[in-house]
Amino acid sequence: MSASAFTTAGFAGTVEELVQRTQRLYVEDDVPWVVGYSGGKDSTATLQIVWTALQGLASEQRHKPVFVISTDTLVENPVVAAWVGRSLDVMSASADMLGIPLTTHRLTPKVSDTFWVNLIGKGYPAPRPKFRWCTERMKINPSNAFIRQVVSDHGEAILVLGIRKAESAVRTRSMNRQEAARVRDLLSPNASLPNSLVYSPIENWSNDDVWTYLMQRPNPWGYDNKDLLTMYQGASEDGECPLVVDSSTPSCGDSRFGCWTCTLVDKDKSMSAMIQNDHEKEWMLPLLALRDLLDTPDDRHLRDFRRLTGRIQLHGDRLIHGPYTQAAREQWLHELLKAQSWIREHAPENVRDTQLITRDELREIRRIWVVDKHEFEDRLPAVYEETMGEPFDEGTLDGHLPLGADELTELRELCDNDLHYQLVRDLLDVERQQKLSLRRRGLLDELEATLERHFYDDADDALDLALRRRQRKNNDDPLVADFIRPLTSETTT
Repeated sequence: MSASAFTTAGFAGTVEELVQRTQRLYVEDDVPWVVGYSGGKDSTATLQIVWTALQGLASEQRHKPVFVISTDTLVENPVVAAWVGRSLDVMSASADMLGIPLTTHRLTPKVSDTFWVNLIGKGYPAPRPKFRWCTERMKINPSNAFIRQVVSDHGEAILVLGIRKAESAVRTRSMNRQEAARVRDLLSPNASLPNSLVYSPIENWSNDDVWTYLMQRPNPWGYDNKDLLTMYQGASEDGECPLVVDSSTPSCGDSRFGCWTCTLVDKDKSMSAMIQNDHEKEWMLPLLALRDLLDTPDDRHLRDFRRLTGRIQLHGDRLIHGPYTQAAREQWLHELLKAQSWIREHAPENVRDTQLITRDELREIRRIWVVDKHEFEDRLPAVYEETMGEPFDEGTLDGHLPLGADELTELRELCDNDLHYQLVRDLLDVERQQKLSLRRRGLLDELEATLERHFYDDADDALDLALRRRQRKNNDDPLVADFIRPLTSETTT
C-alpha cells in the first residue's frame, strides 16, 4: 500500500496547502490552463482542487481561462459516457453562475479517424498490441489538436493532469524523470507538445487519498461524488483513462473508463462486472458480445488475402491477410446496428439515446465503400434498413453507380468467381471516375493497379505464385518484378 500524502500535515492541512499552491501557480502568469477530465476519480479530484482554488480567488485575480477537455472516442462505455456528459453540462452551468473562467470542451475524433469508419469503412482489423491503430486517431489527436490551438492562440499552455506516481512503477519512473527536468516550480516539461508544461497536483497521493478527499469534500460544481463511488464499485478492476497526449500512455481497455470495443486486453472486465453486479445493466450484453466477436483470435476467414494496397505479403510460408472483406464489413455493420436497436428498446432512459455509430460515420462509411473501394452495390442503405427496420434517408449516390441492380446481378452470373466479378466491377468504376474527372492523367496506372490486385483465382493461387516468385527472387532472377514486399510487421494493414 502506498504511503498517504496526508501523514505529515493531516488531511485538512494537506488539502489547504495544495489549494493555496494551485492559486499561486494560477495567478503568477497569463498562461492558460487545460485540465484533462475523464469523469473518473483522479481527474475529478484534480479538477476539484483547481475549482476550489479558483473559487477562493478574488474576481479580478481570475484573469486567465481554464479549459476543461474531455475526449470522447465515440466508443466509450455508455454508462461512463452518459455520466461524463451530464457532469460537463452541470459544470458549465455552475461555472457561469459563479463567474469562474472555466469552459468545458467535449472532444471527438475526426470522422475519418473514428473506430467504426476505420474498421467497417476501411476494413482495418480489430486493434492488437502490434497494430494499435486506434489510440492515436481517437485519443491523442483530438486532445493534442486542442492543446496546440491553445498554444497557437496564447503562446503557451499549462496542462493540469490527474496523474499519480502510485499508479504504477512505470508511471513513477516517468514522473520522476519529468520532475528532475523541471524548469519552473511544480511544472514538468511535456516532450510531445512544445510550449506546454504539466502540473500534476495529486501526483503524490495514494489511491486511498483520492477517495478520502472525494468523500470528505463535496463536489464544488454540484455533482455527487457518492454516485462516482457507486459507479466504481460496480466493477472489479480499478482505474480510469487519463487524458492521453502521447503513445506511452497504456491502454485503458480493462478499466471502467475505456472503450467498450477495446481488443487490446483479453477481456472487458469492467463491463462484465457492471452487468454481473447490476442486472439493470444487462442491456449492455450485446455490446459485450460484439466486443468478444471482434476479439476473434484467428480472423483470417474474415479478411482479404491481399493487403490494403492490393499487394501480397508473406510471413514464412503463409499469407499475411489484410483488411476485412466486403462481406465481413457488412456483417460488422449489421451486428453494430443490431446492438444499437437493442439499446433503443432495453436501455434506461438516461442512456437510451446513446449512438453506437453516428450518422456522419454512416455517411463516411458509405462513401468509402462506394467511392474508394468501388463497391457500387451501395449496400449500406440496405443493411441499415434490414437491421433497423427504417430507411436510411440520406439520399442516393446515382452519380457513383455505373450499373443498376439488375445489371449487377447479370454481371455476377457472367463472371467465373467473385474475384473476377470484383475485377470487372473495379475496372468499370475506375473508368467512370476518370470519365467524370477534368483530367484523365493516371488512368492507365489505375487500370494496371486494378488488374494486378485481381490477378489471382483465389488465395491459394496467390500463395502459390508468391512462393514461386520468392524462390526465383532468392535465386537472383533478374526477371522477377518487385512484387512481394519484405515483411516489416505482420500486423500492419
